[in-house]
Amino acid sequence: MYKLKFLVSGFLVAHQALALWPAPHSMETGNSHLAVDVEKIAYNICSASNQILENAVKRYSELICKEKFSPPLDYNITAIKTSGSFSTLDISVENASSELSIDTDESYSLNISDDGYASLLSKTVYGAIRGLETFSQLVLYNDNHHVIKNAPVSITDKPEFAHRGILLDTSRNYYSISSIKRTLDAMAYTKMNVLHWHIVDSQSWPVESKFDPELQAKGAYSKDMVYSHSDVTDIINYSKNLGIRVIPEFDMPGHTYIVGMNRPDLMSCMDTQPLWDTHAAEPPSGQLNIAKPEALKYAEDIVREYSELFTDNVFNVGGDEVNRKCWTEDQFVIKHLKDNPKETVETLIEKFYKHIYKTIDDVKKTPMCWEETLLHTNFTLPKNSIVQAWIEEESVPKIVDMGYRVVASPYTSSYLDCGHGAWLGNMPKGNSWCDPFKTWMRIYTYDPYVNITDSAKQDLVIGGEVALWSEQADDIVVDKLLWPRAAAAGELYWSGPYQPGTSTPRDLNEASIRIAEHRFRLVARGINAEPTQPLWCIRNPGRCNLPPAAPKSS
Repeated sequence: MYKLKFLVSGFLVAHQALALWPAPHSMETGNSHLAVDVEKIAYNICSASNQILENAVKRYSELICKEKFSPPLDYNITAIKTSGSFSTLDISVENASSELSIDTDESYSLNISDDGYASLLSKTVYGAIRGLETFSQLVLYNDNHHVIKNAPVSITDKPEFAHRGILLDTSRNYYSISSIKRTLDAMAYTKMNVLHWHIVDSQSWPVESKFDPELQAKGAYSKDMVYSHSDVTDIINYSKNLGIRVIPEFDMPGHTYIVGMNRPDLMSCMDTQPLWDTHAAEPPSGQLNIAKPEALKYAEDIVREYSELFTDNVFNVGGDEVNRKCWTEDQFVIKHLKDNPKETVETLIEKFYKHIYKTIDDVKKTPMCWEETLLHTNFTLPKNSIVQAWIEEESVPKIVDMGYRVVASPYTSSYLDCGHGAWLGNMPKGNSWCDPFKTWMRIYTYDPYVNITDSAKQDLVIGGEVALWSEQADDIVVDKLLWPRAAAAGELYWSGPYQPGTSTPRDLNEASIRIAEHRFRLVARGINAEPTQPLWCIRNPGRCNLPPAAPKSS
């Protein structure tokens, strides 16, 4: 059986014989334990292969060889008695294509016999990568030896959602390439598969531009804080080797102050101080002047350059937090509307989006945007678009009711920067706008299917993301801000919000044991994840729970 229940000082706790994260779709285990000589495991690719699969086998064989991971609940157990030894993992994939997209099949099956042999079967190389991660978590360290517990092990696994991502904002503060790669490693350990790279914003333009080199020359924080085209390609290739897609976001027409450092002639409401809040969600204010044909052409050039650089089929053009007052108070826009009485700010917004989305279609990309483009404008969004919901949980059912695919990331359960206090310079008693801090439990218990009962509409919920906006984050603190909270989203979107075959939410007490173990595993693998609880609580499951409410006296 998957779960073993035991009593700890009066608390009935679900202890995982094999505490995998994320939880597999189904798993059956036995009672035998196998000794493992990690230096002598034979990894056999028994089918067609490619470089990505071969790299993955090499990567995981090296990881397993050097890793000496003991689960925190095993801190005082005696030596595990083994009844056999493990020797061989045979790997077979049906399709050795390296193509990676939202439609890629990541399913796999892993079977470990009690006589020391294992088979890993998958449809694609990326399913094999997910299976290798699971296999690596099964190899534990006990009494100076590696073991696989509870053989035979039979796992059949697949993701509930195709899109399981992290949004990383590299504009407000810069992140080194090494920190981005470390984040990608942790994502792979958690079976997450999308890096939503919010690469530019009002504060900086940290990516090389070929069509206008002055963009990064005047828009980056420094010459050392620029991702060259080769850097971007390196990150894309690194990600693909882990089975992770990179979706870029170039937010427009709002959040574009930094363009004005080079092209002020294209802009409206540039850095209106001190009342920046009349024109923007945060400083500095500045939006492309949508009444100027040159601004539309410039936005088109951005899409054309970076849609070629970024290889994923999806291209995100943002569209959030557009401030109408920025344009209604702009003298050029005022004159334009006076000269063209049939036009309004709303028709100009619609015209801008028509131009941008036609460009996306021209370059054969699938558009992605924030929910405001669909819900807060008159623009008719192409039906192949992917819409990201963030304002409220109810946005998700609204979007699928309109027939669009949605990525769920409501700030109430998905924004990892919240609860860190005010970052504006004169708010000594201020809080973050999106308080409270989002614990892993808050993330884990979010239901992306809430108020969506129709199965066809549920299918339009393609997944979700947690977001790390970087007003108060950079590569020094990124690990602890992301992990293990992002791992809660990793299981939510891989395993689904419900216990298998039911509409019952997953057991939070059971998950707390496994995520604590996963956090220790991440730390052992070089990810500086923050603890979920004091170690005493982790070693004594259930004894640090909120006490039940006392019965009311009659």
